Amino acid sequence: MPAVPDVFDPRRYAAGVPHDDYRVLRDHHPVAWQQEPEVLGWPAGPGFWAVTRHADVVRVLKDATTYSSHLGATQIRDPDPEDLPFIRGMMLNQDPPRHRRLRRLVSRAFTPGRVDRFAALAGERARTLLAEALRQAREGDGTVDLVGSVTDEYALLNLADLLGVPESDRRLLLRWTQRVIGYQDPDEAGPRVLDGAGRPVNPRSPAMLKDMFAYARHLAAYKRRHPADDVMTALASDAELTDAELEMFFFLLTVAGNDTVRSAAPGGLLALAEHPEAYESLRAGKAELATAVEELLRWHPPVLTFRRTAVRDTELAGRRIRAGEKVVVFHASANRDERAFTGPARLDLARSPNPHVSFGDGPHVCLGAHFARLQLRLLHAEVLRALPGPRLAAPAGRLVSNFINGVKSLRLHVT
Repeated sequence: MPAVPDVFDPRRYAAGVPHDDYRVLRDHHPVAWQQEPEVLGWPAGPGFWAVTRHADVVRVLKDATTYSSHLGATQIRDPDPEDLPFIRGMMLNQDPPRHRRLRRLVSRAFTPGRVDRFAALAGERARTLLAEALRQAREGDGTVDLVGSVTDEYALLNLADLLGVPESDRRLLLRWTQRVIGYQDPDEAGPRVLDGAGRPVNPRSPAMLKDMFAYARHLAAYKRRHPADDVMTALASDAELTDAELEMFFFLLTVAGNDTVRSAAPGGLLALAEHPEAYESLRAGKAELATAVEELLRWHPPVLTFRRTAVRDTELAGRRIRAGEKVVVFHASANRDERAFTGPARLDLARSPNPHVSFGDGPHVCLGAHFARLQLRLLHAEVLRALPGPRLAAPAGRLVSNFINGVKSLRLHVT
């Protein structure tokens, strides 16, 4: 039997998602113990169970009574014990029934009228950003980095519109996202903050989020005085939300709302550039755009992993899991599981059904999945109109992360 490969080291993902190792795990070690050594200055952890088959991933995500988001939060790395009560305040790190209450409250902010207005703005933004990127390419060497010129700005500005962040403050959203999401990548995280013992400070700790939370309070107060048609106005005027819950929602919407599209958009474009025949079939109308977006999400899920903690002793795929042990689901592996998909290594833009888990499953299925899909459809529609046949001009630059399936650069020939 093959040895258990290491799928923890975040540096591996800078070279690409390790699909061959995922297949070894699915076929021979579907629930496999992973060591968690010190890496990139972050301290070692106790290890975790890696869950790689589709059925087992779905089982873990749906069973919140056995696999908790609250006990140890949802990142592989254990938070510092003194930070854990704070981190548990986020909806992402809670279990039902409290999770259901918070999800209901924030869902009320996404009204049909707000969705329609958002779609019109996002479609126009995609056109404008692509036109400017192509203009620069024509005046330059015929290439453009779609991440720097289009997809980062597209995700950021859409989120700012949705939240109601003033134009002068919008770059803050990207800075906070890079600090929290890209903390394992030296290019994204910026200068590392160390504690008194010389250890790196968790980017999700209260100390590192003070500026974001102060801004959330300031913005909420402004929205109460000057209401507008945006999500922060709706949340700030909701009497059921405490100030602390509002701040946590701002954190969640800023980071998750930005990085889901920020990762999925260039990942989908990369897949199309690497499969020109699929791009041409989509451009010729041989595949439906909505169906194609689902396949691109399966191919390049924005999130690689999510962690749960076993509430009690249990068994999964024949392995005994003890209460308190970490159980980590691997979305990108589940999306390539031959037991759930026919020809999963083939990009099939007409694939149906397509039970991918790129937005999770169960009670924590992504709250913003509808908005992410909408943004991706609008962006891809404009790309199809603007680009006859995108070709890679350089290998894609990938994020150093075992959490987010990030693309840092995507330079294409576009003329």
